[in-house]
Amino acid sequence: MSFKTVLGRYLTEDQIEKIGKVKVGLAGAGGLGSNCAVSLVRSGFQDFRIIDFDYVEPSNLNRQFFFADQVGMAKVEALAQNLRRINPNLHLDLIQQRITEQNVDNWFGDCEVVLECVDVPAVKALLVQHYVPAAKLVVAVSGIAGWGRSDDIIVRKISKNFYVIGDEKSGIDCMPPLAPRVAVAAAKQADVVLDCVLGR
Repeated sequence: MSFKTVLGRYLTEDQIEKIGKVKVGLAGAGGLGSNCAVSLVRSGFQDFRIIDFDYVEPSNLNRQFFFADQVGMAKVEALAQNLRRINPNLHLDLIQQRITEQNVDNWFGDCEVVLECVDVPAVKALLVQHYVPAAKLVVAVSGIAGWGRSDDIIVRKISKNFYVIGDEKSGIDCMPPLAPRVAVAAAKQADVVLDCVLGR
């Protein structure tokens, strides 16, 4: 049974077609990016550009969608391997590089959606400043560290095409990043994308 057939139990042909036409740009393949990608793939999205410079480390396994036997692999390659176990028919454009002020223009020009899934505040700002004016759907995250009070992780619509998810205060500089709140925020990112693509 194909993955599309399975989706047909829950979504209409028109909805599946709309989802299938969207190209998603993932800036970061760590806690947010890897978990958000899983939700999007399970929802029928199949065209992704994934950018991350890093490698899987043991310290990632508490919250990121990787496994012990993938330690040492490039995150983009490990994530692609895992996503294809859900749906083998994905189109994945994998780029193992840092996002910088010098190259930010290059990455998401042909993507309808840009998901900000990075740790560095300056890179978060760079992505938002560059792609919100370009009329991409940009979904960023700020404030997901620690545990408890997951209801504080909310979705704020900043403008027509820009959303921010999180409590906007709990930083990983003073609290640890743990699986529950990271996964909540990643799922909310995916949910915003679905809502914008399909409507209610």
